[in-house]
Amino acid sequence: MTAAAILATLASGAAIGLILALVGGGGSILAVPLLVYVVGTGSAHLAMGTAAVAVAASALASLAGHAQAGTVKWPCATVFAAVGVAGASIGAELGKAMDGARLLALFGLLMVGVGLSMLRPRKSAPAPDVRLSRESAATLLPRLIPIGLGVGLAAGFFGIGGGFLIVPGLMLATAMPIANAVGTSLVVVSALGLTTAASYATSGMVDWPVTALMIAGGAIGTVAGMAAARGLATRKGLLERGFAVMVIAVGLYVALTSS
Repeated sequence: MTAAAILATLASGAAIGLILALVGGGGSILAVPLLVYVVGTGSAHLAMGTAAVAVAASALASLAGHAQAGTVKWPCATVFAAVGVAGASIGAELGKAMDGARLLALFGLLMVGVGLSMLRPRKSAPAPDVRLSRESAATLLPRLIPIGLGVGLAAGFFGIGGGFLIVPGLMLATAMPIANAVGTSLVVVSALGLTTAASYATSGMVDWPVTALMIAGGAIGTVAGMAAARGLATRKGLLERGFAVMVIAVGLYVALTSS
């Protein structure tokens, strides 16, 4: 790799770590475009496999900080992750069987759809004390299981951690506040990313030197993101809207250049 390629890969990893630490998702949806258009990974499947490993590592690093802060709802995360892993295993096999250019174009369209959904105002009031227990299982499980399965399928199919889908999915299923959804989502992102990464790695679709550089950059971005998250706590809505606009713009570019 050239010095420019190494710097581009480190910067891409830092961007993923920063976004994951700030909003709990989105690093994965940008990882594939960064690998294809910034780092220069030639194959869409190779980019998706590499992204899955890098995103899982960054999510685990961010999770440590959120767990220490007490924002993770572990029972909800466990159920969501378990059904999500099952979905990701199926989705990854389907994604690997599809033509790379078509898969990348669909990925771009997914980015546009997710970005638009992020701009929609949330109607439900947050429930900070929500928890999965014997008493609440009858209400929460019928919501957590289908949403978790659907997110897992998408994560595996597109080779992503799925945090940008998990955060709104958790809020829809449980009405937990966004701070808890961000922390809880990182458990699921880690599990889905590792599942997808394992599937792609066994098929030889991971660029390990690039992955190592992405993880190194992600560690730097995670530290910066955790520090920035504390300072931007009162401007979370503005941060999310700005990120949503960026996701839409990148998604349109990916879809148009891949078709």
